[in-house]
Amino acid sequence: MTDKPWTIETIRDALGSPTLASRFIGEINKAPAHEVLTVFAKWQGIAERTLAAAERARQLAEADDRGEELPGDWVDRTDSVLAAAERIRRGAA
Repeated sequence: MTDKPWTIETIRDALGSPTLASRFIGEINKAPAHEVLTVFAKWQGIAERTLAAAERARQLAEADDRGEELPGDWVDRTDSVLAAAERIRRGAA
């Protein structure tokens, strides 16, 4: 997003999730005037990190498709993710 200035619309679109976009719009709409820039900056940061993570994921997927070893130290967290998902399903999160 470095080629265009951040706007409410570009932040909303960059979030990539309707749930996050809805939270952002709700927060920005309900913020008192003196807090609007703070809320905007918070969500701009979230949007920037979301875009960076998506780009990194694309790069890793391309490297994997080429059969290259993925850079970095990788820890298998499958079991903890599945356990957390089960707790959420049971309402205990």
